[in-house]
Amino acid sequence: MGVKGLQLFMSRCCPEACVTVNLREMARQHVTKSQQGSTTTANSPPTLVVDGMACLCHWYSCKDWVCGGQWREYLDVLKSWVEAFTSAGIRLVFFFDGVVKEQKRQEWVKRRRRVNGEVSKIFRHIKAYGEQPGRNLFCIPSGLATFTPFALRSLGQEVFCSVQEADYEIASYARQHGCMGILGQDSDFIIYDSAPYLSVEKLRIDSLNTVLYDRQRLCRTIGLAVTQLPLLACLLGNDVVSEERMRHIRNDAMATYRINNPVPPFDAPQGQTVLAVSHLVSSLWARKEEDPEFIPQTLNLSAPHRELLKMGICSYLLPQQEALQQCDNSTLMSAPAFEKHVSPEILKACREKHVAAEGFMVYGVVCDGVIQCSNTLEDEEDAELLPQALVYKPCRQHIYGLLLLHGQDGSSVDLPAIREWFVYPGNPLKEPDMVHPLPTSLPCDQPNLDLLWFGNGPEVAALRLTYFLSIFDCQEFSELYGAIDDSLLAALCLVTYIALQVQTLSQEDLDAYLSQAVCLRLKSPLELQQIKLPFVSSRAVQLGSLYVRGLSHLLGANSASGCPLPSTALMPWHSFDGRLFHSKYLLAHSGTEKTVLLDSDSSSLSLFLCLREKLTETCGKRGRVLQSRPIAPEQRHKTTPGPSYRERHTGQPPSSGENWRERGETTGGHRHGGEWRERGEARGGRSGDDNRERLWGRGGHRGEWMRGGQHFHHHPHSYPNFHDGGPQNTRARGRSYHNRGRYQLAPRWSQPPPSGT
Repeated sequence: MGVKGLQLFMSRCCPEACVTVNLREMARQHVTKSQQGSTTTANSPPTLVVDGMACLCHWYSCKDWVCGGQWREYLDVLKSWVEAFTSAGIRLVFFFDGVVKEQKRQEWVKRRRRVNGEVSKIFRHIKAYGEQPGRNLFCIPSGLATFTPFALRSLGQEVFCSVQEADYEIASYARQHGCMGILGQDSDFIIYDSAPYLSVEKLRIDSLNTVLYDRQRLCRTIGLAVTQLPLLACLLGNDVVSEERMRHIRNDAMATYRINNPVPPFDAPQGQTVLAVSHLVSSLWARKEEDPEFIPQTLNLSAPHRELLKMGICSYLLPQQEALQQCDNSTLMSAPAFEKHVSPEILKACREKHVAAEGFMVYGVVCDGVIQCSNTLEDEEDAELLPQALVYKPCRQHIYGLLLLHGQDGSSVDLPAIREWFVYPGNPLKEPDMVHPLPTSLPCDQPNLDLLWFGNGPEVAALRLTYFLSIFDCQEFSELYGAIDDSLLAALCLVTYIALQVQTLSQEDLDAYLSQAVCLRLKSPLELQQIKLPFVSSRAVQLGSLYVRGLSHLLGANSASGCPLPSTALMPWHSFDGRLFHSKYLLAHSGTEKTVLLDSDSSSLSLFLCLREKLTETCGKRGRVLQSRPIAPEQRHKTTPGPSYRERHTGQPPSSGENWRERGETTGGHRHGGEWRERGEARGGRSGDDNRERLWGRGGHRGEWMRGGQHFHHHPHSYPNFHDGGPQNTRARGRSYHNRGRYQLAPRWSQPPPSGT
């Protein structure tokens, strides 16, 4: 939410209400005041309630944002940000949007369409200049809002996900717990009669200085009481009461104001509008504070507009505030959408996990019957790559099936359907896509969801893993559980699913995905930041976003299956880095040897080849044959003399006449020798030797890997040689997104699934 023009009015026309404060000093004063007042919060540290969604663009200060996200660097930024407050004795409580209320859906759609235009500009810039655009076109990496709550929880912070409007829950929490302030960037926090509103945009983290928007001083300037601010906000326009609906009221107010004030105090039109509407509110409002009139009858409104205005005012009234008896916000909480399809225990667990920011997707499906996904960096002019929303639609359908189809007799009567609001090229967002759940295709009976979520024992644990993998059609990978890190198992599962769904992906694309997941384990955040890219590929940008969106689907499938994997294993900082992936993509498509692709590390190469063999084998069973199709780089408008990208990474001398179109590909061989780098691994803090022992087994050698005493050999020469000669042009000549109508998804299986797991 946000009040149209109010914050601009305060900064330009009411500067005395914009007070520069130091949060460290403010915290000390808050403690002193609490102790003097002997309040229940006197012994608790001063608390800031943080609007997490408003902070995302400020938190993500990493240089690279277009390639898919510098996740490890971002995690370090969050850690430093949190430490700046904790060192000042300030406790932080974070809130994130968990729902989009239907009365705000049109505003949500309007914003998504606006961002679509910005995304188009980003891709046009990349294709024209081969580089990331400037900060004026900045777009946060896909999935940042999904994974940031998990990142903050990993740093020991208290995080909540809203079940109502997030602004409302933030203001309610701050008022109920006597917090020292709300840190965000939304003018609605001026309207709520809650804790002081502090600007995250003006925050200087090194000094902890920021701007406090003082609602009391604002009220003195415009001649209103704090209780009258909600009506002012709705007449000016917000996300509940659109600016257009109250335009006639503002026009009448301006006409009256100009008659009574021929020389207005402000030249700015917005300043005059705020003062005009303020004078109207002041003149209409009942003079007696005990008057129960909610909306003055003298206000010229039709019945529908009066009800809309009442709804808007209700959205600002916090629990136990005056006039609440006329507007019970609890009625805005709808009954669970599919309560007859799940048990009360499942409903309770869905809500608890959602509120604690521990689950993903399941609450929206079971309790609201709707999920949404914001903009993704996708090129609307690229007819070859499917949008992520359609790539992962079969996956979501199986997640819905696991959650909702227990007890169904196979008939389509009363079959639940999920409303999906997914932003992707070609979707006008006029209405949601109605998506029906699909049962899993395993030969056994559909499991009891209560058993999956609450059951104990090794049999239940195995069942959870089986159903998690079945959602991605990767049941065979259960044999890898415990043999490789969970994050690598998740990465292999995701890459295999992408390969099965996106038929236009080549072996080079998949090699880039797998090699970066393997190499990431041995990279420090500093090394990742120092990766140099000769240029940025628009196709690689979209593939990077596709992968990160896939991680969120892994998270949803994991939640639906009863969490067979720890959620930490599904976080992007364990299996993806944008710049690293981009560099691997360029190397893979330039024909570099697999040894170089794997950073000349023999153990990484061995692991990569094992994962690659599993991927190839699984795809083959589904009739998906992976082919080498190296793609030439987009033509650059700017060229820099010097050695080529491949030459810089291989140490080869510059070759005469060799370019992207005059290359072949070599088969990646297995190189013996070399040691694991002596660096701790994220999982369990194992050293390089510990990881090697876990992967290969005691006494194992690097031509094989072991699980449970059984050795599995990889065969580097069993992979088909890449073709020699120039790359094939894989750019589809079909219709563009705008003309080709509904996308045709690849079949779930090209042949019947195997009979066993």
